[in-house]
Amino acid sequence: MMDQYFSQSPDVVSDPKTWRFELRERTFRFTTDNGVFSKNEVDYGSRVLIESFVLPKAEGDIVDVGCGYGPISIALAASFPERKVLGVDVNQRALQLAQQNAEQNRIDNVLFKESNILAGVSDRRFAAILTNPPIRAGKQVVHQIFEEAQQSILPGGELWVVIQKKQGAPSAKRKLEELFEEVSVVAKDKGYFIFCAK
Repeated sequence: MMDQYFSQSPDVVSDPKTWRFELRERTFRFTTDNGVFSKNEVDYGSRVLIESFVLPKAEGDIVDVGCGYGPISIALAASFPERKVLGVDVNQRALQLAQQNAEQNRIDNVLFKESNILAGVSDRRFAAILTNPPIRAGKQVVHQIFEEAQQSILPGGELWVVIQKKQGAPSAKRKLEELFEEVSVVAKDKGYFIFCAK
């Protein structure tokens, strides 16, 4: 289990690679490695989330929970330079790559921090929380992300989630509806659902 992308120190040999990818009409350069999620390209779910996201009316920072090597955080920081974006993850290798990726794309309004879900930033509140949750970590972890997000959101803020239908979108929606006043399906694409919870 140690080499899973959601472990703290992936126990796999490092083999970094760098490639280019377009998100929100801008080309980014990403360096990835073994032991991180979707090392060969920005995964489809994250792409749909990135392209679908709209800023909420609430003023404040954005946080990407389970940021990996940083594509969501970096793409949104580039799109919304007036906002501060924080990426959190438990995977130390992914966080180092995320910082490197922010630097090589010259994005300076993004910061990366080690945190088990939002525990490491529990003193902060956010205007927008985004997550492509680690499905392989299990439903309990996914639901915990939703619960911690609900505690960490500013008034008028929003939680944005991408999840595949076959990986539990219906049960994720039910859980979100327990926690939030309003849950909408913003987009559906190739079996991926984008939920926005307010």
